[in-house]
Amino acid sequence: MDDTPPPSSTRGPAPPGARIKGRGAASNPEGRFESIRHQAEDDGWSHALLDEERPRPRTEVTEERARSVISRNDSPDIDFSQAINPYRGCEHGCIYCYARPSHSYLNLSPGLDFETKLRAKGNFAEVLRAELARPGYVVSPINIGSNTDPYQPVEKRWRLTRAALELLAECHHPCTLVTKNALVERDLDILVPMARERLVQVFVSVNSLDNRLAAKLEPRASAPHRRIQAIRALADAGVPVGVLVAPIIPALNDRDMEAVLAQAFAAGARCAGYTTLRLPHELKALFREWLVLHAPQRADHVMSLVQQMNGGLDYDSNFATRMRGQGVFAELLRRRFELACRKHGFGRARELQLDASRFVPPRRPSPQGELF
Repeated sequence: MDDTPPPSSTRGPAPPGARIKGRGAASNPEGRFESIRHQAEDDGWSHALLDEERPRPRTEVTEERARSVISRNDSPDIDFSQAINPYRGCEHGCIYCYARPSHSYLNLSPGLDFETKLRAKGNFAEVLRAELARPGYVVSPINIGSNTDPYQPVEKRWRLTRAALELLAECHHPCTLVTKNALVERDLDILVPMARERLVQVFVSVNSLDNRLAAKLEPRASAPHRRIQAIRALADAGVPVGVLVAPIIPALNDRDMEAVLAQAFAAGARCAGYTTLRLPHELKALFREWLVLHAPQRADHVMSLVQQMNGGLDYDSNFATRMRGQGVFAELLRRRFELACRKHGFGRARELQLDASRFVPPRRPSPQGELF
């Protein structure tokens, strides 16, 4: 009989108590659109393997050809109307990521698939150029990284974010960046000239200063202290930078809010924002599973507070409350945040006014190339 453990790509939940080093999710449940469900049963063999001996799923990147890349929204609780995302899925593996359920549209799991089976839009810059060159295009700041992190580890090789920045700089188009990876420092040669023209603002997400907790919550993102260093590098270079304490998870990382703001301000961040934990669709079960594996003694308490902030539910999609929550604990977080911001002199997260008046439409792609 072959007692070799099943391959890492097998669908269905992982064996009970199975933690996967370097990954946020411990299982691979089907997405909400799937009609077939798989149920794994523990036969006892999995417990004979130590965590470090368990097969670790590798990151797979598939190139796709995008037909459009600029997405638009009119949500009243979001400060930007345009966004671009070079990648689908995110190798950072943040267990709390509200974008995980979007992988279901690809017939992939919001669990391990989201952080291991990535899609890279190989023609990203080409399609972006075509969209910016359209005669009816209306300029407004484009956010890069609203769904998945534009500086996740695979960006080192694919360089899609850098290609987009080069194009935006070429046509003097304003943009904002959101990341939790120090790789953003690589593109200072583009960001610094853009900053001089008020064309860019960077936000670095830091929700805890606890390296051990961060390694479990967001296993392949830069360590918290490294992100603080990135804030310093950006600020010292003259790039406007802010900090996002997001998401705040009650009874887990909320204790670090004031310390994060203090260190970020000392490093050069001059605006700040925060959001509370959001658990849409499949993310509810994935986060509960993570709590049982990594914080079993406080799991019930965490979810109790989460429900208190969401009207008794795991998640409330109401635009008025989904980002900050409601109730006593949510109000306490708001007051703590505002007090810390006043103490250090932070501005609001989107306070900087970017300049959209310099925009020059790029030349449309042509099979004839450019003669001049």
